[in-house]
Amino acid sequence: MSSSNLQISGLGKRYGEFVALAPTHLDVARGEFLTLLGPSGSGKTTLLSLIAGLAQPDEGRVLIDGVDVTYGAPYERDIGMVFQNYALFPHMTIEENIAFPLKMRKVPAAEARRRALEALEMVRLPHVAARLPRELSGGQQQRIALARCMVYRPAIILMDEPLGALDKKLRDQMQLEIKRIHRELGTTIVYVTHDQEEAMTMSDRICLMNGGAIEQLGTPADLYFRPRTLFVADFLGESNLLQGVVTAVDGETLSVQLAHQGVTGQALSNGAPIQAGQKVTVMLRPQNLRVGAAGAAGAALTGKLLDVMVTGSLTKLYLDTGAADAGPVVVAYPTQRQAEHYDIGQPLSVSWAAADAVAIAE
Repeated sequence: MSSSNLQISGLGKRYGEFVALAPTHLDVARGEFLTLLGPSGSGKTTLLSLIAGLAQPDEGRVLIDGVDVTYGAPYERDIGMVFQNYALFPHMTIEENIAFPLKMRKVPAAEARRRALEALEMVRLPHVAARLPRELSGGQQQRIALARCMVYRPAIILMDEPLGALDKKLRDQMQLEIKRIHRELGTTIVYVTHDQEEAMTMSDRICLMNGGAIEQLGTPADLYFRPRTLFVADFLGESNLLQGVVTAVDGETLSVQLAHQGVTGQALSNGAPIQAGQKVTVMLRPQNLRVGAAGAAGAALTGKLLDVMVTGSLTKLYLDTGAADAGPVVVAYPTQRQAEHYDIGQPLSVSWAAADAVAIAE
């Protein structure tokens, strides 16, 4: 038997001529936390709706624990769902809200109450059992919605932007809570968000979608440090994208002559079949760049300092390197009280290690 808890095989959905989801293949392992990430219109919500049975596919299959549920109703699938709208019954107590799915499944009242109170302990809110939803904060209501979803122990929990209505501090706290609960229960979670930080923080793997198709599937580190396409490099986090031509290939290490200054730097191919003479875009994360005085040994790029921004834990330098089409080069490093001071207009150089640069074929 497959170790996959969820299998998506050639699943596709169209609305007239519009392809909402191109034929998609995806396996989700038992106990995995998989995030569907992407901009609006990328297909992530369509895919989640097809998994949940809220929409019918035009082709392909959905299997849960090896059982074909492609055309089954939502209640016939062993899934739980948590939405941005908590959907708590306002006239019921918190305990009654959590026990409701068990009542619908004809679980004896005493057993339902015991499991509801266990779920409240799991989300660390045992003291609110007798309260009504309106008496709780937004973060507490979201935890109750999660408890109600967990109480009947579904094989898979689907979450559609569940933290979207919360402020940043509360959202960060809830991310930790969801990760803790996931570790303790070992339930498979498929999570939809457009928030990159949320996806990077919580996921075992990220399925980054674009234009109704999977752009790249992998761990957060894979997508962040080893993007396969320009879309992935540009969408996830902040990046410097510099065009150039490969002048030499030594295994996975490439020498690349950059277009706008003619200097040569090194980058990794990450296994892509890139050859000498090929045009590439070199991706450099701001935190992987080293800054120094203009003309320093080993420098690959030079430029004038346009601006300095302290964002809290990071300080960012913006350098004009003469590449009008690429914009300023961004360098980031941890903010320190005794950090070196740079003046606006000061000429600086930047360099990097080959291991910190990725060449993406055009």
